Amino acid sequence: MSTASERPRRFSMLRSFVLADLITLGNAASGTLSLFFCLNYLDTHERTYIWFALVLLPVALFCDVMDGTVARWRRKHSPLGADLDSLADVISFGVAPAVLGYTLGLRGALDMVALVFFVCCGISRLARYNVTASQLSDESGKVKYYQGTPIPSSLILVLILGVLFSTGRVHENLWLGAWQLGPAVLHPLSLLFVLSGNAMISATLRIPKP
Repeated sequence: MSTASERPRRFSMLRSFVLADLITLGNAASGTLSLFFCLNYLDTHERTYIWFALVLLPVALFCDVMDGTVARWRRKHSPLGADLDSLADVISFGVAPAVLGYTLGLRGALDMVALVFFVCCGISRLARYNVTASQLSDESGKVKYYQGTPIPSSLILVLILGVLFSTGRVHENLWLGAWQLGPAVLHPLSLLFVLSGNAMISATLRIPKP
């Protein structure tokens, strides 16, 4: 018969979090809020919501950088840290940029295929990194290079979308226009998401890790 001391304590998972984990959750929260602001924009067409959605993704990147910095500074890591980081990155640098693209006009059938492909590539890239990190690390345990572009590189797409939004080149005025391919519509701009996705899952592209 188990004693009271052997029973799991309420909120024991939360008690196991270290400061770096809370910063990682700030990354996830920023990405989630960006999604909510996209939904608000679709409902109200209030431009301020898109600016909030855009700004929150660099905030997510800041949190993504800081969580590792804080963990090394405090020399405290939790067992959940790596998985928390990957899950937060999927939201902020995978799903949020894709939803932002959809919100600003990439709504053709083939656009959606491109955006889904991009998100799936981001998920696959993070899963591969988690599995191969130990193989790619040196004697000190530090990973020497990224295999494929890291998923936060999707902020390049966010920057492009921000410039287009500020100049009015979205929706019916979307940059590069639209192609009617049979019953489906493709905006060539969505091919940038395909290119980004392919770069993330590349097995030959190696990016030195700082």
